[in-house]
Amino acid sequence: MDLLKAELPDLYETLRPLLSAEAAAETAGTGVDAADLEQAVWVRLLERRRFPAEPADWLRRAVRGEARRARRRARREVPYGHRQNAVQGGPGARTRTSAGAEPEDALMHGEQNRALRSAVARLPGRCPELMRALLSPRDLTYREIAGELGISQGSLGPVRSRCLGCLRRMLAVEVAAPALRGMER
Repeated sequence: MDLLKAELPDLYETLRPLLSAEAAAETAGTGVDAADLEQAVWVRLLERRRFPAEPADWLRRAVRGEARRARRRARREVPYGHRQNAVQGGPGARTRTSAGAEPEDALMHGEQNRALRSAVARLPGRCPELMRALLSPRDLTYREIAGELGISQGSLGPVRSRCLGCLRRMLAVEVAAPALRGMER
């Protein structure tokens, strides 16, 4: 720990410009604040309690990881009052949360996930492994997925396309086609 305390000021001065650039690049157009991302990476470094062997590489990976977490968090966050219905009354009436819709949404979402995972399990060849890796909550990169599956990173895209095509065809058979719109002849 003393080694980290001694090298921290030098490390801070060395990595600060790189961290600022990486955080700005990762947060561009995402709605995530670059300063929050930088702070999260510094906290991650302090929690690590040892000096990284390759600080610049570690920093890039840490920024990407923290940015993914921040984007996931931003997608899941719902502002207060998102599902509110006005209580009967005039102007300035109180609002209440609609309790009936949330359990139904959770049930429908759960059924959709089960149907998708069931279809993925029935895919041929290596597709189930690949699709499980792509759907993983760990949010793996292509490099990590290729390493786990033991295939080259370059073949991952074509294999993914074939697997998604198979999955699309399977689900199209199971799900009724939408009704036609407009005038029918």
